[in-house]
Amino acid sequence: MSSSLDSHTSQTWGGRFSEATDAFVQEFTASYSFDHILAHYDIQGSRAHADMLAASGILSSDDLKDIHRGLDQVLTEIDAGEFHWQVALEDVHMNIEARLTEIIGDAGKRLHTGRSRNDQVATDIRLYLRAAINSIQGQLRRLRAGLIDQAETYADTVMPGFTHLQVAQPVTFGHHLLAWNEMLARDDGRLTDCAERMNQCPLGAAALAGTSYPINRQMTAEALGFTAPTENSLDSVSDRDFAIEFTAAAAITMMHLSRMAEEMIIWTSAQFAFVDLPDRFCTGSSIMPQKKNPDVPELIRGKAGRVQGHLVALITLMKGQPLAYNKDNQEDKEPLFDAVKTLHDSLLAFADLVPAMKAKPDSMRRAASLGHPTATDLADYLVRKGVAFRDAHEIVGTAVGMAETQGKDVGELSLEELQSLSGLIESDVFEVLTLEGSVAARDHIGGTAPRQVRAAAERARAKLSAV
Repeated sequence: MSSSLDSHTSQTWGGRFSEATDAFVQEFTASYSFDHILAHYDIQGSRAHADMLAASGILSSDDLKDIHRGLDQVLTEIDAGEFHWQVALEDVHMNIEARLTEIIGDAGKRLHTGRSRNDQVATDIRLYLRAAINSIQGQLRRLRAGLIDQAETYADTVMPGFTHLQVAQPVTFGHHLLAWNEMLARDDGRLTDCAERMNQCPLGAAALAGTSYPINRQMTAEALGFTAPTENSLDSVSDRDFAIEFTAAAAITMMHLSRMAEEMIIWTSAQFAFVDLPDRFCTGSSIMPQKKNPDVPELIRGKAGRVQGHLVALITLMKGQPLAYNKDNQEDKEPLFDAVKTLHDSLLAFADLVPAMKAKPDSMRRAASLGHPTATDLADYLVRKGVAFRDAHEIVGTAVGMAETQGKDVGELSLEELQSLSGLIESDVFEVLTLEGSVAARDHIGGTAPRQVRAAAERARAKLSAV
């Protein structure tokens, strides 16, 4: 399939040049191999642009009909895998325009009136990213729903809470899962903010200064579902803040998924044995038949660094560019496209995995009993009896030392031993030294008491339903 763009260079700028582009340079500067992902959005933008040109008296009705007919055929060929991409045409935009012109003739050449590839690609990327965010949020919200359901299931299941990866205080597994949901809820909000901020239409900014044709940018923006046209033509074609902002939000979300993955990996180890992951999310070893490896969480933990790298790449790409458009911006797409796919697929994997994850309450309880987890409850008990907190802290530290010398937990000391440290301690102290008593005592919003966990799950579900 040959190009219908008539020049000895086979390029749209052929009239300016006296020799053909070097073959290596053609390949080096071409982007169709990755920006073909924008094809549907490019055609969507072209339809809206053509409709606006016709409504503004710039295109005839016959040309408009031909353009829509031709774009229909181009789209069919692309979807069927029959479209012939040409390196000489450099990118998705010129490949589509050339094929359109082959199909419908001169009307295809008139489509580009009043626009440039600069505002065209800026529009295409925004359309693509808007759809991508919508799909990503679908997976993110599915994961959040799974976490909330699991939190209710395990609202009473006691597990150790950690600081410095040392047993600190008992919590419930449901409370821990809702902490994950809080992270993801913030991620969800950042994506919504990003989508709202970028939802302005650059089309009509042309190369950098706008166009002398009597176009209607408001009509184009509305047709493409944007809230408004962009305000400044220079900024319109050179802005990639929205891609950077999305990638920053994606990097934060991947960081959260990586933290979740790290905990799953630890919890599935024989040393912890807190949870069991379904076999379909794990693999075995080629040499050790007993192994069950948490490959999905491990891969997600690894992929987090990949998205963080894309964020650095995009920020670095833009930091030295003068206004307006520069060829450097061709390098924005591969990091962005990969960040989108990586985040989407990681969320999809966890959205499937989390609802199938099974807790091991006995193992969790055993671990929660280690390391004097109710020592703080003993200090709080003494404070309620009138002891200053610093004094209570010292008394409990002595009690822990006493228990350590006997190979016991502080909760296993006898009443007589505890009373030797403070005469204010009575038999009711053992109510607060149990794991259940400890978690139940945190009975406030944000606390780990089972009834608070259930109430928090209800609130989380209501918030999720409202987005």
